[in-house]
Amino acid sequence: MSNGQNGYLQFSKSDQLLPQEEILDFDRKPSNLTIGVPKETSFQECRIPLVPQAIGLLVANGHQVMLESGAGKHAHFKDEDFSEVGAQIVYSTEEVYKADIIVKVAPPSLSEIEMFRSRQTLLSSLHITAQNREFFEKMMNKKMSSIAFEFIKDKTGSFPVIKAMSEIVGTASIFIAGKYLESSDYGKGTLFGGFPGISPTEVVIIGSGSVAEYAARAALGFGAQIKIFDNSLYKLRRIQNALNTRVFTSIIQPAVLARALKTADVVIGAIHSSEGRTPIIVTEEMVRQMKYGAVIIDVSIDQGGCFETSAITNHNDPVFRKYDVTHYCVPNIASKVPHTASYAFSNFFTPILLKIGDVGGIENMIKIDFGIRQGVYLFNGTLTRQYIGNYFHLPFQDIELLIAAMR
Repeated sequence: MSNGQNGYLQFSKSDQLLPQEEILDFDRKPSNLTIGVPKETSFQECRIPLVPQAIGLLVANGHQVMLESGAGKHAHFKDEDFSEVGAQIVYSTEEVYKADIIVKVAPPSLSEIEMFRSRQTLLSSLHITAQNREFFEKMMNKKMSSIAFEFIKDKTGSFPVIKAMSEIVGTASIFIAGKYLESSDYGKGTLFGGFPGISPTEVVIIGSGSVAEYAARAALGFGAQIKIFDNSLYKLRRIQNALNTRVFTSIIQPAVLARALKTADVVIGAIHSSEGRTPIIVTEEMVRQMKYGAVIIDVSIDQGGCFETSAITNHNDPVFRKYDVTHYCVPNIASKVPHTASYAFSNFFTPILLKIGDVGGIENMIKIDFGIRQGVYLFNGTLTRQYIGNYFHLPFQDIELLIAAMR
């Protein structure tokens, strides 16, 4: 083989002949971030976005973290836990909001928006169904950038925060159901699971996403019998494969579902709607025919609920009875286990914040990371999501066009 041919083969094996991502011309010099973590003010929001170990890692990489005193209290973290790893504990909410990047779990209130400055960045949830036009107008007037973490995608195209919280909620729902089955006030003194010579607990799960999968895993681990209903055959196959065992699955047919509900001890509603309200799957008449002492966990209540008899409750007063069936309809189940949920949030936020510093700031991050761009709904005061603009009659521009204009 000639030297020329050998050289060509060496070149052809290199990355130069493979499809390449577009190399953008911008300064990627690492930058040190100032990150603010304020105390959550939303009702019964007990989680915190960054745990002490994560803050220690951020500080070790040259970033400054300002944490409002008491921010970790409800998640069972002390101020000392944060200060010992290098966090700056501040006693003024206004001081925290001087940071370049504000990281929260819940979306800001209107009074919190007043504390933002121009060109700041907010990383939090959005909860669009709970917002109004004034919320977005105030943020747009601040000329700030905002990223909703529930819409950020990973390399597989899934939503990592939603998945992580769904795993926690699915597992927690089984423990919650077990608690009320045991209760003499709300159940029949029944122990959840399966035991020799005793009929196992029957669990009906409506939906087959991550909540359903982890609820099914927990229920099967206790020896319960489960039945899963969904209108997607693909999802039913996926959850059966994920569980690695044969379980009862069915398309949602009212007659089949009604028969399953009559003998069910626990029913978990885990239907998720990509837009708007979840559909009513279980009618009032179906609930009326359920047996005495059964427990309903309506995980879908944050989108309206999938049981006709559901009504929003809270962690202080979580259940009510209707037709002798106990209903648990708390929208924010993950906040019931804030310590665990805070670690899940922190595992998500920490790599993102480190990468923002590595690439030279939030604007560079938005330019190069498609998954992060999916969460952006405000960019330097410009609304970037069409569905928000259409719903609230606000002007908007596509984020991809804004990024292209900056190249």
